[in-house]
Amino acid sequence: MGINDSKQKWNEKVAKSLTKSPERMDPFLTSSNIEMERCFTPDFEYPGYEETLGLPGEYPYTRGVQPTMYRGRFWTMRQYAGFGTAKESNERYKYLLSAGQTGLSIAFDLPTQMGYDSDAGMSLGEVGKVGVAIDSLADMEILFDGIPLDKVSTSMTINSTAAILLCMYIAVAEKQGVSADKISGTIQNDILKEYMARGTYIYPPKESMRIITDIFAYCKDNVPKWNTISISGYHIREAGSSAVQEVAFTLADGIAYVDAAIKVGMDVDEFAPRLAFFFNAHNNLFEEVAKFRAARRIWAKIMKERFGAKDPKSQMLRFHTQTAGCTLTAQQPDNNIMRVTIQALSAVLGGTQSLHTNSRDEALALPTEDSVRIALRTQQVIAYESGAADSIDPLAGSFLVESLTDQIEKAALEYIDKIDKLGGAVEAISRGFQQKEIQDSAYAYQKAIEKDQLIIVGVNKFTVKEAAPTGLLRVKEEVEISQKASLAAMKGGRDNSAVAAALAQLETAAKSTDNLMPYILTAVKTYATLGEIADVFRGVFGKHTETVVL
Repeated sequence: MGINDSKQKWNEKVAKSLTKSPERMDPFLTSSNIEMERCFTPDFEYPGYEETLGLPGEYPYTRGVQPTMYRGRFWTMRQYAGFGTAKESNERYKYLLSAGQTGLSIAFDLPTQMGYDSDAGMSLGEVGKVGVAIDSLADMEILFDGIPLDKVSTSMTINSTAAILLCMYIAVAEKQGVSADKISGTIQNDILKEYMARGTYIYPPKESMRIITDIFAYCKDNVPKWNTISISGYHIREAGSSAVQEVAFTLADGIAYVDAAIKVGMDVDEFAPRLAFFFNAHNNLFEEVAKFRAARRIWAKIMKERFGAKDPKSQMLRFHTQTAGCTLTAQQPDNNIMRVTIQALSAVLGGTQSLHTNSRDEALALPTEDSVRIALRTQQVIAYESGAADSIDPLAGSFLVESLTDQIEKAALEYIDKIDKLGGAVEAISRGFQQKEIQDSAYAYQKAIEKDQLIIVGVNKFTVKEAAPTGLLRVKEEVEISQKASLAAMKGGRDNSAVAAALAQLETAAKSTDNLMPYILTAVKTYATLGEIADVFRGVFGKHTETVVL
């Protein structure tokens, strides 16, 4: 009896055994509408197996960017945190470090993200609510008080005002006696996904891209250990994209940033080694593992074949992962612990370089210390107890994972080709292409939940009556009052003539083609505020207004 005959008989047995549950016989589709076989058999062949699988740490990096992966060292355990004032957040960071966290990840409030000081009218009611309020270098000094910046790696989730916050970080390090070439970390600095999925943009795309390439050039010479951008698929997925769309739209943005840097005269191998990526981790364990592997492979090929990158580090897709906030439920919030565990495991099995695990109560409020500790312990249990980190790329060769990896790669490349034909990521965004695709995906997902085609435990199945939650962390209104008072006191004590001179020089530079970073750093050191610096750019560059594309 041949293999095909055996497989046919096996299928007949499966069909007979599942007659009582015919829905289980239906093709299973992933979030990206990829059909998965119920079972793979030894005759399954995946195209290009030898070429695309390779070895860990070798091109095309399907199996990881390091030869030893977690056998060498674990991923960085980096919990995203920040709320209220700089003093409150500083206390939380010290708590996390004492609990075993190995890197900081800073959340900023909306005014800081949007380039407004805490005393601006636009900031009313938002100060310190979804992150820490940072108005000036004085706040950054408090935020990192007692935290040695030559020993701790810091990630900052900041985009439109990334250049300003990075300069503040450099200035704080200098005050600690740590030179800029000794600090390490990442700024998100990914403005394209803001126009596409998140909305915390300030300036038009062209001017925003100029600031980004200025950061690339400045850090290459002055802050060589800094990751100058974290090209983010996280928020694209949070907005409702599929796994394939997350990969495709993120890498298309990466292509746009590389193009922009090359156009201003930078050699690809001068800046590409410091590019980093940021992905989401959802509930479908195997699709997520395959997504990470496919993303690495696609990026390696893009950098080598499209941009001619010769440095292996330019071809490596290094990424941070955060578990999926949009999958967390207010109903039965303890269920979120299990969701986060599965998501974190997918990131580890997929070869992430750093990881944030969300807390169980984040669908309700900012996480409490107990919830943050459970989230961090989830990573530590996976690292030290699960065995997932004991083998390099433990799922390599799995028929299921390799098939999904190939299919995600193929579908993502088709999207990238469409975006290229539209003129690239920036032009496609201006036409609303990515936005429409994400909206359609989000709508289909929600309809599937409403029709019970997609089961969310505790939401549309296995529900219980619940009492109102207690013990949640709330940012008090007094935070805004005290932040405004501190800002007023700082402004009253600084040399305002030095501030005015620095801002005037910054305005002149913005109207020229000079690199803006040295001028921002000078302004920051005079204690010019984030809002004052952003206002200079608003005056020169203007503000972006979203065009609704139907």
